Amino acid sequence: MESRSKQVAYFSFDVVTVNGQGEFINQEQRQTQYLTEALGNGVTLEMVAIPSGTFIMGAPETEEASDECERPQHQVTVPPFFISKYLITQEQWRVVATLPQVNCELDPNPSRFNASDRPVETISWYEAVEFCDRLSKYTGRTYRLPSEAEWEYACRAGTTTPFHFGETITTELVNYNGVYTYNDIPQGKYRGETTPVGSFGVANAFGLYDMHGLLWEWCADRWHENYEGSPTDGSAWLNSRDNSRVILRGGSWDFTPWFCRSAFRFHLEPKDKGNNIGIRVAISNQEF
Repeated sequence: MESRSKQVAYFSFDVVTVNGQGEFINQEQRQTQYLTEALGNGVTLEMVAIPSGTFIMGAPETEEASDECERPQHQVTVPPFFISKYLITQEQWRVVATLPQVNCELDPNPSRFNASDRPVETISWYEAVEFCDRLSKYTGRTYRLPSEAEWEYACRAGTTTPFHFGETITTELVNYNGVYTYNDIPQGKYRGETTPVGSFGVANAFGLYDMHGLLWEWCADRWHENYEGSPTDGSAWLNSRDNSRVILRGGSWDFTPWFCRSAFRFHLEPKDKGNNIGIRVAISNQEF
């Protein structure tokens, strides 16, 4: 059997900042810690260390295209955790889909846009949870979907702007529907499909790729119409009057840029799936 022992290492990555016109105003190289999990058949999963910290979750009324569901803004303290460097790829999904079933079946090839290095899509929330459960059973560590607070904290990576890149995004940095613009920048590309994970070559300040656009990402939380009474400790918000809907974050290749904002909240039924929905996994710090 292939060794499943984790390997701790550091990696370097590029971070860029843009102004309101989408022009690069800063570019720097950073370094952070990550762990490699062996999934079998030579396939690995890179998990990036996210430090603990306190941030302001949600969007102010002054943020372009913000919504009342993103308020009230509130302070959240997030414990340290790990989250996958990229969206789960089709190659990673196929390997885990061959592991013993926990609660439901997994199609090893559910995606519309087929390529091993593209993110897996067309998966329901139930299937995303099953992926985590199988991975947990295989590794002996509790893999899970990130909480909504963890996701936004990881996406912002210390920023307070609409995007971790700054005041706007461009299709040179993000895969979204570039026919539409944010902050009156010129139109960009509409690719009409997914792209390989990490293909834009730039990360946020925590070393995470494709947090804006590409695919919506399932979170652990149930949908709530605003943040009144939400947890302040980074945990998933599970109690809800409407327990039938769950949270997605990040936007996707076929959505407009304002849906890709760090604070934007989307919700669907857990059985729903589409070629614009994927998964990123998390694990608590103490698991390592």
